[in-house]
Amino acid sequence: QLQLVESGGGLVQPGGSLRLSCAASGSPVDFYAYGWFRQAPGKEREGVSCINSSDGYTYVADSLKGRFTISRDNAKNTVYLQMNSLKPEDTGVYYCAADSIGYYCSGYVRPDEYDYWGQGTQVTVSS
Repeated sequence: QLQLVESGGGLVQPGGSLRLSCAASGSPVDFYAYGWFRQAPGKEREGVSCINSSDGYTYVADSLKGRFTISRDNAKNTVYLQMNSLKPEDTGVYYCAADSIGYYCSGYVRPDEYDYWGQGTQVTVSS
């Protein structure tokens, strides 16, 4: 059974960095794109970043550009989210998602265009 497994979350002080990983395991499925989302307590899930598997096109939400970077290793079926200069408002559960339908990453990242989801990893930014 196909699974997306996130790792790399944890507690970090403001200004620190974390790198999240999302590994796809189980039956091979061709994913057109991967996305990262986050959800803070009491707030809606928001799109953070996405990347295409084929051409490597990437998108990062405007408010996060310059601090967050997405990358992929197709050989390992793994996608990464590098988060730098973290702020308390970055706190939340971060989810990895994959698109097997074919919406592709193209200038935005919407949860309804991703059909496989990981269980989430907690990121807490606090001193």
